[in-house]
Amino acid sequence: MEKTEKQKMLAGELYLAADEQLIADRQRARRLARIYNSTREDEPEKRLEILAKLFGAIGPKIEIEPPFYCDFGSNIYAGNGLYMNFGCVILDCNRVNIGENLLCGPNVQIYTAFHPTDPEIRLSGRELAAEINIGNNVWIGGGSIICPGVTIGDNSTIGAGSVVVKDIPANVVAAGNPCRIIRQLP
Repeated sequence: MEKTEKQKMLAGELYLAADEQLIADRQRARRLARIYNSTREDEPEKRLEILAKLFGAIGPKIEIEPPFYCDFGSNIYAGNGLYMNFGCVILDCNRVNIGENLLCGPNVQIYTAFHPTDPEIRLSGRELAAEINIGNNVWIGGGSIICPGVTIGDNSTIGAGSVVVKDIPANVVAAGNPCRIIRQLP
């Protein structure tokens, strides 16, 4: 049996983003994100309820400051203690695994999605996506971009404005464009 476009997307294979099911899934996510982004600060239970519908899984304590945007939501698996400041974006065309106690500054962007570098393939409308894994007790500074396929290890800090294009091990401070290890943590 041939794979669906969604199955191809989640397997990291070329897929057509214009597939009807993927369009419907993105519309569902945008509708939930719009509702979430219109909630008030005194409605934490309502926010948690919406995130539970939007994400693949969430821990019991999660806080995301609106506005927040994502592609599907259902491919985001967030552990307990997630905090994302204003304006964060997760393009979850593949799985985004977030450990416990992730702190994100404003405008952090997490991208699983990317386009083929071969122009002929790119012009066909096919895209790619690679899973992202973020460990426990990670801090990602404001304005940072986490690129497709990256893993960030436990207890690491990513400096503000960094562009993470390669895996970052556990217990380091890393920063820059491209992001590189600045120092080991004790």
